[in-house]
Amino acid sequence: MEKKERKVTVEEWTSRFRALGLDDEMMGHWHTLFERENPSGHQSFLEWLGLPEERIAQVRAKSTEAKK
Repeated sequence: MEKKERKVTVEEWTSRFRALGLDDEMMGHWHTLFERENPSGHQSFLEWLGLPEERIAQVRAKSTEAKK
């Protein structure tokens, strides 16, 4: 029997971050670090979350701007 992979939604992921005490600013910092340290991994992660291409581009652009 084939095992179906269940993806985590953006809402679930955000909820976990909030449970750890991260606010919007800290989550933005996390994205910035991810983009700086592993851009292709960041892209893959955002795709894994099921974000549309346009939203991925927005998140990555904002993360790139913040790292300057």
